Amino acid sequence: MKGPIRNTLKKGTTEKYGYLGIINFALILMAWSALAYSGLVSNIFLPTPVQVIETAYQMISDPAGDNLLHHAFISTARVAVGFCLSAIIAVPLGMFMGRLSSVRAFFEPLMGAVRYMPASAFIPLFILWIGLGEAEKITVIFWGTFFQQTLMVMDVAKNVSGELVEVSYTLGAKQLNTFKKVILPASLPGIIDTLRISFGWAWTYLIVAELVGANSGLGYVIIQAGRFLHTDVIFVGILVIGLLGMFTDLFFKILYRVMFPWLTKEGT
Repeated sequence: MKGPIRNTLKKGTTEKYGYLGIINFALILMAWSALAYSGLVSNIFLPTPVQVIETAYQMISDPAGDNLLHHAFISTARVAVGFCLSAIIAVPLGMFMGRLSSVRAFFEPLMGAVRYMPASAFIPLFILWIGLGEAEKITVIFWGTFFQQTLMVMDVAKNVSGELVEVSYTLGAKQLNTFKKVILPASLPGIIDTLRISFGWAWTYLIVAELVGANSGLGYVIIQAGRFLHTDVIFVGILVIGLLGMFTDLFFKILYRVMFPWLTKEGT
């Protein structure tokens, strides 16, 4: 299917996708409002949407430096640093594991075992080894994303079409040139998708990272609020983390479309 008809169908599918997403959020908001305003659930345990909005406004407009924006910035910095350190190591290592069987045989068994071990179980060790500073929190985020990230990049590189590689060798390309000109470009779309997904994991480890020894960050705000049954503050913290995660996800989607426009044009 070509021309205007194809473009019209793609536009219609995109609009339908957007409407369905809005409907989903609206249904959740309606269910939340029904439970909170009807009194079926006490506002101590489930604040109303208006309470959450008012609390968020108060936390943002707090004239002190210890406000919501401050905590959001600190948490974003921790997640970004931990994720970037993980990606800097995981992407090249995963590429080598995907294309070199000896490297894969050396690293994969250990990584396959460690990735099932929860990062929270290592927190006491990280505290003993690193202390309670920023390095410990960044290490938790790094540890929670690195192993899965590496193995996903490995699968991307391993699944590059063997025909492409064979054709490059047939045309006289050396191994290094084949890696740079064929394997890496063919793997990039999958790598970007892997980074997008693993960035989401980095956000999920934020609360764990800020569980011990933190005096700032969204995780710290949520944990402190839980001790005093300030559920409206807990909701604000959770929603802010969700919004920040959505923004990072959107960033990678835009990056994917900019870097690989021919792939996005082929989809619907």
